[in-house]
Amino acid sequence: MKAIAKLAVLLCTWPVVAFAAPNAQESFDKLKSLAGTWEGTSPKGPVTVSYRVMANGSSVVSEITGPEDNMISVFNMDKDRLLMTHYCGAGNQPRMVASTSPDGKILTFDFVDGTNIMPSQAGHMRELVVSMPDGDHHREQWVFATTDGKEMKETFELTRKK
Repeated sequence: MKAIAKLAVLLCTWPVVAFAAPNAQESFDKLKSLAGTWEGTSPKGPVTVSYRVMANGSSVVSEITGPEDNMISVFNMDKDRLLMTHYCGAGNQPRMVASTSPDGKILTFDFVDGTNIMPSQAGHMRELVVSMPDGDHHREQWVFATTDGKEMKETFELTRKK
């Protein structure tokens, strides 16, 4: 009877283990694969995004050059979490923590805290969703939270520059 109970437990937990989302380190390694220059479109015009692996592989820096603003984000591991600090044109620096889709192709960064976030300012970035369907294309959807509780979304469709 004990063997049947153990087998039942094993069979019930196997799908959870087999389809578990990648860990934060695997997600960070996936971000490192974006190293290079990306060109694409946004609702406001053309955009260029460059990714660089820095500091002996301990960080990834993303620089966005677009029609309105230049922004920088730094991604790094913090023990078992993947974090991002976004240096925004709004003059603040929100920090976000990543979660990963089960297939590892979508990273969602959600607001944790930040510096220079003041009630008198326009708002701050609240979320970033990075979708990576293949090695030559990715999408970034940025969500900006305004001080009146509204959201503004901007999506970049990007192709790796050869």
